[in-house]
Amino acid sequence: MEQEGVITGYSASIDRKRLGFANEFFVEVSLAAQTEEAFEKFERAVQRVPEVLECHLMSGQFDYLLRVVAQDAEDYERIHRTRLARLPGIQRIQSALALRTVKAWAGLPIDAA
Repeated sequence: MEQEGVITGYSASIDRKRLGFANEFFVEVSLAAQTEEAFEKFERAVQRVPEVLECHLMSGQFDYLLRVVAQDAEDYERIHRTRLARLPGIQRIQSALALRTVKAWAGLPIDAA
């Protein structure tokens, strides 16, 4: 699978809570303009925010969905104010705190046979 490019790398599973990141937020971001230039600027900038674990370009009511970790609510407020709200082209940010992870990603549903 490595030779075919299916396996793209290896990683360790890390307990974020043991590192002090007790909270996980899902953040919906809408940009003021939906142009290629606006998307490129936002995507370059979001790469530099270490608390953003994932960023997905979406279809539907908002442009991006971010997965963000924070130590607590006060830390998330800092991240929101000093990092997320300063990303280029932001029109609207809506955040939701994940109360508990019911099912975490454990791999893709491939047939092992």
